[in-house]
Amino acid sequence: MGFPDPPLADEAVMLRPLGMEDVPDIVRACNDPLVPRYVPVVPVPYTEAHGRAFVERSSQPGDEVNLAIADRESAALLGAIGFSHKQSDHAIADIGYWLAPEARGRGAATRAVRLLSRWVLTERDVARLQLHTDPENTASQAVALRAGFTREGVLRASFVIRGERKDNVSFSLLPSDI
Repeated sequence: MGFPDPPLADEAVMLRPLGMEDVPDIVRACNDPLVPRYVPVVPVPYTEAHGRAFVERSSQPGDEVNLAIADRESAALLGAIGFSHKQSDHAIADIGYWLAPEARGRGAATRAVRLLSRWVLTERDVARLQLHTDPENTASQAVALRAGFTREGVLRASFVIRGERKDNVSFSLLPSDI
């Protein structure tokens, strides 16, 4: 899968490819306790080797697209966002994101989710975009709703996070919703 071309942006954020220059900020952000708590694929502790591997994997064509959420003016890393097609049905995709602590509460996640989800639903052959959050992650649930997703309900014991089976709140966005 390729990156959006031209890159996606609004007046405050842009979604750009991740680069090795982002590794120190990625490592710092991913060691914030909230990121691995709510993003099950983030290792604990998160090392520079993890950051380099994430950037390298994100630069290769594959089953997922990962982008930096960056400040529009400075290009500074605020977080990351990505999507991947479900293996069993490529018309369904999952979207996920995280923000560095200092970027939270300023609307960057909502802006990024709006930008990427609209691109996925209009430029990729996707009929359903899904977003899943921990029931305790009320900030992420608010992002999903502000970005236009529909809350579908709680999927009980549907995710395994660090060996523990957890519930998640499921949201969806369809092409007809945008």
